Amino acid sequence: MTPGTLMLLVLLVPAATALLVPLFDGRPNVREATTLLGAVLLFAAVLGLLPTVLEGGTPSLPAWTVVPGLSIAFSLEPLGMLFATVASGLWIANSVYSIGYMRAEAAPRQTMFYVCFALAIAATMGIALAGNLFTLFLFYELLSFTTWPLVTHRATPEARAAGRLYLMMLFGASTVLFLPAIAWTGIAAGTLDFTPGGILGGTMGAAGLGILLALFVFGAAKAAVMPLHFWLPAAMVAPTPVSALLHAVAVVKAGVFTILKVVVYIFGLETLAATGAGDWLVVVAGITIVLASLIALRQDNLKRRLAYSTVSQLSYVVLGAALFTPLAVLGAALHIAAHAVSKITLFFAAGSVHVGAHVEDVSRMDGLGRKMPWTMGAFSIGALSMIGMPPTAGFLGKWFILVAAMQAGHWFAIGAIVLSTVLNAGYFLPILYRAYARQGEEGKIDRVRESPWPMVTALVATAALTVLLFAWPGVPFELAGMLAGGAALEAGGAGDLVFPAEPPQ
Repeated sequence: MTPGTLMLLVLLVPAATALLVPLFDGRPNVREATTLLGAVLLFAAVLGLLPTVLEGGTPSLPAWTVVPGLSIAFSLEPLGMLFATVASGLWIANSVYSIGYMRAEAAPRQTMFYVCFALAIAATMGIALAGNLFTLFLFYELLSFTTWPLVTHRATPEARAAGRLYLMMLFGASTVLFLPAIAWTGIAAGTLDFTPGGILGGTMGAAGLGILLALFVFGAAKAAVMPLHFWLPAAMVAPTPVSALLHAVAVVKAGVFTILKVVVYIFGLETLAATGAGDWLVVVAGITIVLASLIALRQDNLKRRLAYSTVSQLSYVVLGAALFTPLAVLGAALHIAAHAVSKITLFFAAGSVHVGAHVEDVSRMDGLGRKMPWTMGAFSIGALSMIGMPPTAGFLGKWFILVAAMQAGHWFAIGAIVLSTVLNAGYFLPILYRAYARQGEEGKIDRVRESPWPMVTALVATAALTVLLFAWPGVPFELAGMLAGGAALEAGGAGDLVFPAEPPQ
């Protein structure tokens, strides 16, 4: 197939899946097989585009002009390729997990759940393939509206309240901040196309660039940069597969993906580094990293602890983008992939603990390591990755961002990374201590069992991927390196780009 055909399939397969699933509402096995087939076909289509991108190509589709100056355009560069690969691959794992979870919970409206999930993935693919800011904005908003029914899926008063906050913050930030930023960019640069090296160089002074960057960063509220983070912990009332979607596959990744892409392809690293217009972003990202970690320490509810961990970990990507160096960009891109596989493992394990042990609080996890060895083993791997310990994927992105900060002599960034690493250990290691070193409550621990096999299979697979991504970073490393290398060349040469030509083994 041609790259253009494959791009069409990437956009259409999840949408077609959403249309087909309701046809099998009364046949759960066929309904879920349709979801799995759609996920596999999407991943295959995305992988079909990989050789073209790795060879330096930028596959695209003909643009559709909506009105003069605004067009819907799709093109695929290394960062979009990385995002699409991660999201489409994890859709397979999440679909397998959802089968076990939704059936074990006897959840209502399961057909609607799978429909909205497929639509959310379709919106995510649109974001990954967006060729300009206008296209990205359209699919970014579509993602908000297709995930809202998932947040409110339980239909409880708490879920409805969380849904209202979810839409209010995400749609409100997009309307008040993100959309004006896009309009300002178009007026200043005369184009909205994503362009290597950026499009804003020489268009305005440092103050204007700084304000515009702030509009983009806080307008992309899915990135959960403080203080626009409250929606994320509130959304934990959703079923665990939805939490995994929010934190690992699509929503928050769309936020940090947008910030990183805007920094590289709209502002340009050279422009931001030379003007100092974005120096404030390092401080905001560092504060978010540390404060969210401190809040996580105080959370007894496991999913809320993981939610604040996500707020913190996302800002590693923002911090990498804010250092405005190619090496930091490489680390930020790698951390998108590493966080995805690690955090989905943690949420899968949290859902498994809920189903198998009926436990939702850290204080009640004593002895679970012996009764749920697969679940807690996978959780342990995900936790070590979030701390940043080898041999897990979380080490890689954090390492490159730390080295970039050291090369730049940015002591605030270095301090934030080191302190947050200690705090990460502070809120993850006690969970492992409880699970393995303490005895469970007599009578209750005897009733604990592993969750249904689809859930265990999925969480073991993503835990294994967390280790494999460290041992053989291969494709993610090469795509991140292409993004960083392209940024370095556009900044005037690759001389300052210091990282191995081959991925670490």
